[in-house]
Amino acid sequence: MLSHHRNALRHIHAPPSLPLSTSTATIPTHPHSNLLTLISAAQTLHQTKQLHALSLLTGLLPGSVSLCASLILRYASFNSPAASRRLFDLTVPYSRTAFLHNTLIRAFSIAQFDDRFRTYNHMVRTGVRLDDHTFPFVFKACSDSMEVKKGLEVHGVVVKLGFDSDVYVGNTLLSFYGNCGKLGDARKVFDEMPERDAVSWNTIIRVFAVNGGYVEALHCYREMSLGVWCRPNVVSVVSVLPVCAELADEVMAVQIHCYVVKSGLGTQVTVGNALVDVYGKCWNVKASKQVFDEMSERNEVSWNAAITGLSYVGNNAGALKMFRSMIDVGVKPNSVTISSMLPVLVELELFGVGKELHGFCVKMGIESDVFIANSLIDMYAKSGHSYEASNVFREMDERNIVSWNAMIANFAQNRLELEAVGLVRQMQADGEIPNSVTITNLLPACSWLGSLRLGKEIHARTIRMGSVSDLFVSNALTDMYAKCGWLDLARNIFNISLRDKVSYNTLIIGYSQTTDCSESLSLFSEMKQVGMMHDTVSFVGVISACTNLTAIKQGKEIHGSVIRNLFDCHLFVANSLLDFYTKSGRIDLATKVFDRIPNKDVASWNTMILGYGMLGELDTAISFFEAMREDGVEYDSVSYIAVLSSCSHGGLVEKGKRYFEGMLAQNIEPTQQHYACMVDLLGRAGLMEEAIELINGMPIVPDANIWGSLLGACRIHGNIELASWAAEYLFKLKPDHCGYYILLSNMFAEAGRWEDVKRVRELMKSRGLKKNRSYSWVQIRDEVHAFGVGERLERLNSDCLLAES
Repeated sequence: MLSHHRNALRHIHAPPSLPLSTSTATIPTHPHSNLLTLISAAQTLHQTKQLHALSLLTGLLPGSVSLCASLILRYASFNSPAASRRLFDLTVPYSRTAFLHNTLIRAFSIAQFDDRFRTYNHMVRTGVRLDDHTFPFVFKACSDSMEVKKGLEVHGVVVKLGFDSDVYVGNTLLSFYGNCGKLGDARKVFDEMPERDAVSWNTIIRVFAVNGGYVEALHCYREMSLGVWCRPNVVSVVSVLPVCAELADEVMAVQIHCYVVKSGLGTQVTVGNALVDVYGKCWNVKASKQVFDEMSERNEVSWNAAITGLSYVGNNAGALKMFRSMIDVGVKPNSVTISSMLPVLVELELFGVGKELHGFCVKMGIESDVFIANSLIDMYAKSGHSYEASNVFREMDERNIVSWNAMIANFAQNRLELEAVGLVRQMQADGEIPNSVTITNLLPACSWLGSLRLGKEIHARTIRMGSVSDLFVSNALTDMYAKCGWLDLARNIFNISLRDKVSYNTLIIGYSQTTDCSESLSLFSEMKQVGMMHDTVSFVGVISACTNLTAIKQGKEIHGSVIRNLFDCHLFVANSLLDFYTKSGRIDLATKVFDRIPNKDVASWNTMILGYGMLGELDTAISFFEAMREDGVEYDSVSYIAVLSSCSHGGLVEKGKRYFEGMLAQNIEPTQQHYACMVDLLGRAGLMEEAIELINGMPIVPDANIWGSLLGACRIHGNIELASWAAEYLFKLKPDHCGYYILLSNMFAEAGRWEDVKRVRELMKSRGLKKNRSYSWVQIRDEVHAFGVGERLERLNSDCLLAES
């Protein structure tokens, strides 16, 4: 390389010691030009140093300001700001303008080196005359380092020196305020600019677009399009179309598309890409595909936009087809393509294809790309392959906050709660600071662990971080406290935080699972009053509350709301209604709901089987069980519990045995409930020996349900000895359950064994047990009232009761 440069400069004979005052006169101009060209073309730091050496050998440095400036920028591009500074210090005595200072400020910006504005301050102190190139470079430095105060100071100097009328300075001032999030100041600068060019308009549109001021961005674009001297160009269109995508404003997108066609900008690939993207995000897949098909030129961004648009609207199969077409036409997928495709494969449950894509990344040598690695972690985690996700994480050369968060989510989603907590500690030890996403990923792990203490520690951390006001964090905290059973603390978070649907739904679901179910109904009503639309989760939660309250009137009202809001065919909501009506004894209404479900799942069938079984309509329950398979729905564990329970109550021993054997043949492992049903089935039929044989042959330790079923069977057939044996286990497993003591005591009393009655009663007394009171419920108007034996409802008068009757 050095010999090449020497050949290119072989005609240079000036000695290095040539006086600087005469060097310009004696050295021909073309060697200087050759060096400038070579410096600009230098590809490595080593080449730059060689050219620097040649410049010194020929005597052009340190005296040539232009050569010095070119080398300063080249060193900066190779991240050598110290070399740039040394060059500047040697040549600055030969500089008579701000040019070299401006170049150094620009170089530091390129190298991302913060010199704390020393160069600019030195210019001001030494009286170097600032020019229209100085301020753009200084504003860029202020923007990069987010030095708002310094920027305001420099803005003052701009006004003082009269450069505020310079359009180039004004444009960089717009960028500075925009990058620092000062949208009001940016707008004021724009409005006061005496002259604006296309860059001015594009900058203000971009400033608003990047900072979420979408309406203002569209307003600026409309102003620009109405102008005479400055019409929207490619940059304007590419800047404003993503704004339409964010607002899902298809009408504006179509207007811009019309302008693009009329102005001839449609041939630009960047414009085509933006149009494909905006139509996809406005849910107009047909228009997006049409633009894509009509593009005369496509690049990988075009394909990525098409794939992202299809996956955005949930057309994952279409996205996969588009990806395959991309491969077929020879376009090489990049990190954005892979990152977009992996979530698609998760949704399609194509884990095998995801592994193939991982192999493709390894083959192409891009698996270490941080975006791809993060997507791979997410894909493996959501597919339930935590070990593979951990391997990807361990092999990453570089990790960012997203990597850590993805891995924490992986552990939390796959019920590895302790590993998730440990990873957060490791994350902090490695110098990474948890953010709001980290917190929202970790809090569910606290819920599953039931660790209120850990949850409170994280809550305290969010307060110190100042992120407790973040909506996602407050919702996660509300959910954590609710699932840990501390609904008063969950309500406190709810009361002091911003709220959305998730906030309300979390508490509606939380209260529906407690004795305070009426709060679910109150929150459901409040949600509507504040203008929020109910969704699937809202309806499921409030219907569950009505089920637990046996509030048939309110449940019917909510059912009406479900129909009006077109949620009646939604599977989760329909199944909740089935559960509500069956448990309220209205199997007729449950049947009507069931018949209207277009795609019934296993839960739908199970609910109906259980419902008919509870009402004693055992033949119907069994008929539903048989019809279930004919409908193409596979039995699950609950299906067999439902049908075995029906067989038990109907005394259908042989059928029950056959169903139990069928369950084993289906490789469904019996649970305690299945064995309890079988013991109850055999016991009710008087087959006590078979029941005992089944219990003794169980692969798991019998629980209270099984011994309770046996005790109940003994009560029916008066088998006191066997009852005593079952009761011994029950008194150990559930020593505080008074029902078992009373049942055994009654059996002894019926047999005249009064000493044994006394012994059981004394055992109850020693353990502080009393017979639970029985309650009845009555619904009057919109309230459900509970009362025990001998109690009066004092707040209700006879007129009220007569009115209801």
